[in-house]
Amino acid sequence: MTEKKFKRIVRPATAEERERHAAFREAIAQEFPPAQGGGYPEAPPGIPARIRQAREARGLTWYALAKLAGIPNANTVRDIESGRDAQLSTVQAVAHALGLRLDLKEEKV
Repeated sequence: MTEKKFKRIVRPATAEERERHAAFREAIAQEFPPAQGGGYPEAPPGIPARIRQAREARGLTWYALAKLAGIPNANTVRDIESGRDAQLSTVQAVAHALGLRLDLKEEKV
């Protein structure tokens, strides 16, 4: 038996479809409101808290932020927000994607 192959056609959504989808999303969000903070523990103060605050203010998920920052693994963003060790270049990429800048300041000892 020969296998039928289907050609997938990808096209942008029409304005009417986008409007209808937006109405669906809004109705679902009202019926099932998202949990505040996502049920995750509070981020440690400093850089992790600021990154989480900026990400949530922009309505981004870990995955979306990782994609914007060019990071292949969304768990890296989660690790940064929870205060785990991360490469400085990765933290800089995440901060840049959020429109933030990391500055080094001299500390008085």
